[in-house]
Amino acid sequence: MSLELCDEFGGALGWSEPGFLSRTSHAVAVDGKVLVFDPVNASGIDERIRALGEPEAVVQLLDRHDRDCAAVAARLGIPHRRMELGGSAPQARLLRIAWNPVWKEVAFWEPERRVLVVGDALGTVAYFTAPDERIGVHPFLRLRPPRALAGLGPRHVLCGHGAGLHGEEAAPALEEALATARRRIPPWLAGQVRRNR
Repeated sequence: MSLELCDEFGGALGWSEPGFLSRTSHAVAVDGKVLVFDPVNASGIDERIRALGEPEAVVQLLDRHDRDCAAVAARLGIPHRRMELGGSAPQARLLRIAWNPVWKEVAFWEPERRVLVVGDALGTVAYFTAPDERIGVHPFLRLRPPRALAGLGPRHVLCGHGAGLHGEEAAPALEEALATARRRIPPWLAGQVRRNR
């Protein structure tokens, strides 16, 4: 897969797979150790990850989001953790954002730099967003958006599908997406129909 970089800021890196869902992965350095989230394989990505610091773990944020987690973890010689951090990043935590028989997902939250990493509940690609949204809640979660993400005030929202949001626009865009997810279902549907004609 070709490497398309995104979401680069101090101690963080994202890369995307071109295509309809634009599967996006991230590496975030916390105290010199690098956590890799929901990775897809890409040429040259190991060197990019190591440039951020010492790889600590591959973290899978969604129960069914295996992607290339096991292969990347094995290649880097680090553990593959499913919806847990282990001893990594003591100042960070995982937030349960969906937990039911068909969907189990956590998000990574690092409050010092206000970095939020979400695997599948949020996205910026057209499949996730209504025509006037910068970031959207996954279509299957729009009726019950993940309220655990409300009120965090992130400066960086890194999502598993599409480039993230950064700076002062990130928190308001996230709050708006959560608050209006249900009522934007009709424009989201209309937008999908238009895109697929």
